[in-house]
Amino acid sequence: MKHEITLTVNGRQHPLVVESHRTLLEALRDELKLFGARESCGMGLCGACTVLVDNLPVSSCSYLAARANGRSITTIEGLADGETLHPVQQAFIEHGSFQCSYCTPGMILTATSLLRDNPNPSADDVKDYMAGNLCRCGAYYEIIEAVLGAAERMRR
Repeated sequence: MKHEITLTVNGRQHPLVVESHRTLLEALRDELKLFGARESCGMGLCGACTVLVDNLPVSSCSYLAARANGRSITTIEGLADGETLHPVQQAFIEHGSFQCSYCTPGMILTATSLLRDNPNPSADDVKDYMAGNLCRCGAYYEIIEAVLGAAERMRR
């Protein structure tokens, strides 16, 4: 079965026809050529495919594209304001919070959602909120420091 949907991604509307089993990740990568979200585990357990749907982090590898119809989707490609990086993106650079960077887009988007909900998180808050995002390289300390640094920057 096919569905006519409209995905609003990074503020732009994209009419698509998708099969019922098609995931949001597949639609983003295959149809819209947005490659920031990545498939790793394919089961929604690692966070590499995280995007924001209505400002909440979701595993796009297990979220059906048809379910995203009419919702606001933010990918890593839409987080910056033109040439100005989002404070979380800038903090990840400043704190060296990535090595291979495979998990980085999902980490940044999850952290962005956290800071919308809690502008003054503790390190434990960051660990709890981001528990579903795994880093193969083990840069967790730097990631936590980046999120706390971004929170401080955003409060100013």
